[in-house]
Amino acid sequence: MPTERSIDRTSDQGAERPTAPAPSAPPAAPAGRTGPVGPADLCGAVGLFAEESRARAFAAVVLGAATPAQVTERTGLSPKEATTALRRLRDRGVIAEGGDGLTAVYGRFRELARSARASKPSAESYGSGDEQSETVLRTFVRDGRLVRLPAQWERKLVVLRHIAERTFEPGVEYPERTVNEKLRAWCEDAPVDHVTLRRYLVDLHHLHRRVGLYRRPAAAV
Repeated sequence: MPTERSIDRTSDQGAERPTAPAPSAPPAAPAGRTGPVGPADLCGAVGLFAEESRARAFAAVVLGAATPAQVTERTGLSPKEATTALRRLRDRGVIAEGGDGLTAVYGRFRELARSARASKPSAESYGSGDEQSETVLRTFVRDGRLVRLPAQWERKLVVLRHIAERTFEPGVEYPERTVNEKLRAWCEDAPVDHVTLRRYLVDLHHLHRRVGLYRRPAAAV
């Protein structure tokens, strides 16, 4: 039969048995140093250097200032201004303080650059299958409209071929009136008219003209 003392000991052991503590997490890195980088981080990084004291403090660190005192000396900031600026820069993860003193964290800017590319809305695909052509088309064609014809001939060829392929079905005959209407739609906001486009398409053999009818060949040149 358990004694009163053993009961007390059992009760005490139960009372003193808290939930096992979670493993201690490593110290948190400065804000924005790890994890996904979002639009707020990008805006914050731009705004970070809008303040002159922070820009000067960062420049001093880049040029070798390893202590707050050296930053103060090289920037002409007051000790308070330098301390505040450095704290903000550390919080944003663009500088760090270690055994060698203050250093610029260049990897942080690579993170921001990658995030900027990833967070950018997906660019429209024009189906050219070639990145260089896609770049040309994104510049000169927007929302199904021609912005302008490129001055460089190689780029002009890319744009004209795209217009032909997106406007006319291969092997179908179109009367000139229909061709003009379709090309006018491309020219609504462009400093070029449908007649110029039509002439280019014919000259480049994207359209074949015969007895007032236009036909796009199965394999445009």
